Amino acid sequence: LFLAVCAVGIGGTFQYGYNVSIINAPTQHIHRFLNETWTSRYHKELNPDLLTFIWSVIASVFSLGGLCGALLGGSMAIRLGRKGALLMNNVIAILASVLMGISFPTGLFELLIAGRFLIGINSGVGICVQPLYIGEIAPKHLRGGMAMGTSIFLTGGILTGQIIGLRELLGGEMYWPLLLSSSCFPAFAQLLFLPWFPESPRFLLIDRGDELSCAKALKRFHGSSEYRKEMEDIQRECFALDGEKPKKPWQLFTDRGVRWQLITVIVMSLGQQLSGINAIYFYATYIFEQAGISAEKIPYVTLGTGACECLTALTCGLLIDYVGRRCLIIGGYLLMTLWSIVLTFSLTYQELYSWVPYVSMASIFAFILSFGLGPGGITNTLTAELFIQSSRPAAYMIGGTISWISFFTIGMLFPFIVTGLKQYCFVVFLLECSLVAAFIFLVIPETKNKSFLEIKKEFHKLNFGRDT
Repeated sequence: LFLAVCAVGIGGTFQYGYNVSIINAPTQHIHRFLNETWTSRYHKELNPDLLTFIWSVIASVFSLGGLCGALLGGSMAIRLGRKGALLMNNVIAILASVLMGISFPTGLFELLIAGRFLIGINSGVGICVQPLYIGEIAPKHLRGGMAMGTSIFLTGGILTGQIIGLRELLGGEMYWPLLLSSSCFPAFAQLLFLPWFPESPRFLLIDRGDELSCAKALKRFHGSSEYRKEMEDIQRECFALDGEKPKKPWQLFTDRGVRWQLITVIVMSLGQQLSGINAIYFYATYIFEQAGISAEKIPYVTLGTGACECLTALTCGLLIDYVGRRCLIIGGYLLMTLWSIVLTFSLTYQELYSWVPYVSMASIFAFILSFGLGPGGITNTLTAELFIQSSRPAAYMIGGTISWISFFTIGMLFPFIVTGLKQYCFVVFLLECSLVAAFIFLVIPETKNKSFLEIKKEFHKLNFGRDT
């Protein structure tokens, strides 16, 4: 089970985290490449406004690709299987790496845009299908900890990207094409290791009706003595579904039986992306400059933020099956609310005392720790747990679509929020975090150690207004 999580993680959410963080390091080198390419092609200087526009397209087309990947991921998981979808997804990553790698020697910055779009599709599919596979192979008592593998590999990808992007490694001017094309290595690793593991047992029995392959897969994952309990659980769910086919995303919106589960996934996906965490990653340099950190130290301070989130994802993975989902996610959002207040005050009064900028910096680290301990890991875990087999891929498609649209929106809007509100920009995130915490407290039941059918029954009264 542990090795299966590693095999799906390396080419799944690791790619997302890695490709989010590596684009920050070579910004100046890519600007220079764009200027030189434009001059050699058109024999005139590239207009600064046009340069900014092309760079923003290179940076943000990743989100557009992610959105397309989220829309594709559920369908791929149904048609090719969870494992098949992840394996096919690596072909997209390798093609993206080739395009980004040859953009510099060929002098075609358009290949860079195409490569970023394709690696976005790869990340969108990975972040949709990986938690689906992990959630379906995990036994009840380990489901939370195993599902945290999604978050652990994502944060591990961010940290690895930050390390490899340092100017002493591949962040230098000579090596940036290698840095951008290095995402082929996780793809090759997954193509090498994942074929050794079985397909999701739930997919094999419920979607394909292959009881023999399901039993074989369960024996591999749970051992020949323990697999029967899981087999009975899957058979109960299969009987309850009574041959129901996997649903399309638009069918979930008209299904009263999953109304509050769907509202929960939408609120959690919006909450996770609009909590301020992406703003901190996108604009960490700006925030550290405001906090008074010198320019040469900033890349190493940013590295610390990645290490923080990776550490808390691991901690959350150890705690989730003991403490429960509700406690961690509500606590995470409430702590983020607190650190937003501290950050607002410290940025307002940072010129009064010499120690105040360090309070700002500590607040950023504390904010990231709080995010990793709650919303960062538990959102994907809960999406897997709130739905039964027929609705789960469509739920991931809806959650993923909302996440990528929010990710793109916050990337576009945050500079204007900063310009307009200055240090009070975190008041926006403060309100959002407190509202999401209140919603989760009022609506979401604890899902620890419960089967997917038991969780569905918990929502029955909310969806239909009665206990039956």
